[in-house]
Amino acid sequence: MDYSILEKYGKKISVLFVEDDEEVRKQLGFLLNDIFYKVDIAVNGLDGLKKYTEYYDKNKKYYDLIITDIDMPLMNGIELIHEIFYKYCKQKIIVLSAHNDSKYLMELINTDIYHYVLKTFSSEELLSLFCKVTKEIYEKENFINIEKNSIIKLSEDLFWNSTLKQIYYKNEIFKLTKKEFLLLELLLTCTDKVYTINEIIEYIWKDEPLKNPDISNLKNLISRLKRRLPSLNIDNFYGVGYKISF
Repeated sequence: MDYSILEKYGKKISVLFVEDDEEVRKQLGFLLNDIFYKVDIAVNGLDGLKKYTEYYDKNKKYYDLIITDIDMPLMNGIELIHEIFYKYCKQKIIVLSAHNDSKYLMELINTDIYHYVLKTFSSEELLSLFCKVTKEIYEKENFINIEKNSIIKLSEDLFWNSTLKQIYYKNEIFKLTKKEFLLLELLLTCTDKVYTINEIIEYIWKDEPLKNPDISNLKNLISRLKRRLPSLNIDNFYGVGYKISF
């Protein structure tokens, strides 16, 4: 696991940690403060809900991540999770619990929590989990905050970031092969233009002159890409070339 992700992105992320056990609160709280930008700590579910609401009222945004215990006084973790999802259904929540009890697990199955971790976790397991969720949170925020003029909407679930040269499919970065990337990069350079077959082949295979590609190679490439991205529209102008449409 590349822990440099935490060093690079962790200090941009806000966390609410809800735990009634003083020793766990102290030990894990120290680690969280070392990794993340802002860490607020609550001593039970009711206190956690209060802090969650106050944070939104003050900042007009929700915490990036909630980490909560289950078995707590006044309001348990499951009740807290339901209250939070009522306010913000996309909240990322990690549950830390000493319980491997089916009654807790069954209740959590019906929620959309990010991860469930027993308190017997190792440091490596926890850090790996924090790396994963940190990367996902950062990428989502990075996508949302990109200037609008750098985003080309190709369909309802497909966007091209002209600054970062990335495709976003269903709000996630979509990994392209080298040739898929070159194809989209060219077609999106000037979206009003119909690129000729020769222009496209020369651009995509410019570093592979010995392969002598032809139109069948290009058709296969486009066909594969459209299968991977069903909402991508690449129009074929018969005998001329191709153009992106949106």
